[in-house]
Amino acid sequence: MEMPPLTIGSRTARLPIVQGGMAVRISMAPLAAAVAEAGGVGLIAGSGLDADELKREVQAAKSATTGVVGVNIMVAVRKFKELVHAAIEGGADVIVAGAGFSRDVFGWCRDAGVECVPIVGSERVAKLSERFGASAVIVEGHEAGGHLGTDEYMLDLLPRIVESVTIPVIGAGGVVTGADIKRALDAGASGVQMGTRFAATVESSASDEFKSMYVNATDEDIVLIKSPVGLPGRAIRNPLTQRLAGGDYPVIDRCISCLKDCGKEYCIIDKLVRAQQGDVTGGLVFAGSAAARINDVPSVRELMQRLVAEWEVATSGGAR
Repeated sequence: MEMPPLTIGSRTARLPIVQGGMAVRISMAPLAAAVAEAGGVGLIAGSGLDADELKREVQAAKSATTGVVGVNIMVAVRKFKELVHAAIEGGADVIVAGAGFSRDVFGWCRDAGVECVPIVGSERVAKLSERFGASAVIVEGHEAGGHLGTDEYMLDLLPRIVESVTIPVIGAGGVVTGADIKRALDAGASGVQMGTRFAATVESSASDEFKSMYVNATDEDIVLIKSPVGLPGRAIRNPLTQRLAGGDYPVIDRCISCLKDCGKEYCIIDKLVRAQQGDVTGGLVFAGSAAARINDVPSVRELMQRLVAEWEVATSGGAR
């Protein structure tokens, strides 16, 4: 028995695996292209990039694979429209929009022949997305890394959203193995989105220090932090998260007004960039709740083969 494909509008990936778009500069062209080439949907994180850089990244990924390549952009960023159009001009197959809701993006994607996939956390938003023309929705549960839009776990939320819409529903949050994929598909998902697992791969643009934080993390190291975006965020404990927990916010050296609405407690883009570049003491290492289950840094090809093998074992009634 083969793992089922994932169809999003007019695009079909051989495997029902979407690699999450992780900012800033964690999931760039090398990671997205490798995932797409291995049969999944590869996503470049557009938040934190300028339009020209994002366009170049999409073009680089598209030139490296015939697979499905998309871009994840936070609605909360001030240059959301500019980034969406840059991704479209670069040739993106899919636009994933999270951390907010935009009606306009559906029209932009429809006019360009690009699939629009919003991240949702409720039946109401899922239904609204379908009505506006979404090709699929991603249900991101509380287990996910980065900014969190719900307190509900993915497997609790997923069946209700599957029941509420007719378009494909993709489950995200806490998925790191093939057995996890099977559980999501059994709950009605057409596919899964995996961010944390792909952050710790060879092709990820995260620093070696960042990847080591994942490999060495324990369950006790995964914490929630306050984000200036206005949503809680999940990260790996380090000196910065301990400062944030105590309300000791780092001074903003230079504000570039990257967010539409920012609490300005500290500059989250700066802290995410620092971690990506290797400063895992003063930077912010976003991760999902399942980061403690990651203990190696494989290539994307090796990981995808492993996920398929694990799914096959789970499907045949083996280890879960």
